[in-house]
Amino acid sequence: MEWVETSEFVSTAAATIARAVSEAVAARGECVLGLCGGKTPEPVYAALASADLPADRILFTFGDERCVGPDDPQSNHRMARLAWFDPAGIPAERVLRMRGEWDPQAAAADYAGQLQVVANRLGHPDGRIVHDVLLLGIGGDGHTASLFPGTAALAETARDVAANYLPANDAWRLTLTYPALNRARHVLFLVNDSSKRAVLDAVRAADPQFPASKVRPVSGLLTWLVGV
Repeated sequence: MEWVETSEFVSTAAATIARAVSEAVAARGECVLGLCGGKTPEPVYAALASADLPADRILFTFGDERCVGPDDPQSNHRMARLAWFDPAGIPAERVLRMRGEWDPQAAAADYAGQLQVVANRLGHPDGRIVHDVLLLGIGGDGHTASLFPGTAALAETARDVAANYLPANDAWRLTLTYPALNRARHVLFLVNDSSKRAVLDAVRAADPQFPASKVRPVSGLLTWLVGV
């Protein structure tokens, strides 16, 4: 595990992501890049929109999504589109969107199908998606993607995508599961909130009560980029 603390969070994160993407493209001809939502990555995505990246060689996916339409202010896709896709002119066919406006179970099955098509095209083992670079965040309760404490998707071992009900919010989310997260070649956590320091320390110590602590790539890299 690599732990990087920086006072120049946005520029450091953007440079790290750009380098990881470029290395994946150089090694395999294409980069499957999983995006996270929330406020932390938004300025990073805006910085990457002007980076010299091969847009036609990047396939964008999402680690999770709220069950809302793509134009809803809460949509992760909307945030990424406004911050990165539109300014950089990313073609729509290079983005796999979670259908948050659909029935949650149907949307999860649809996204799993989309990922399987990509996995088969790229020759990934067993038709299961392998992200070259996967970006994740962490919440104050230690959740990552939409794997929240005490929710059913934490126990998912067979599917790569799940509809996860959050009792505390009385809401559904779509999320990648641990099998998909831990299959990634490089996971990068983006954290730029000093109020999460205690949770970060607990996750770093592998405290199992926090879902983020169970993200441990089986054969890939794990990097934490932490703003200070």
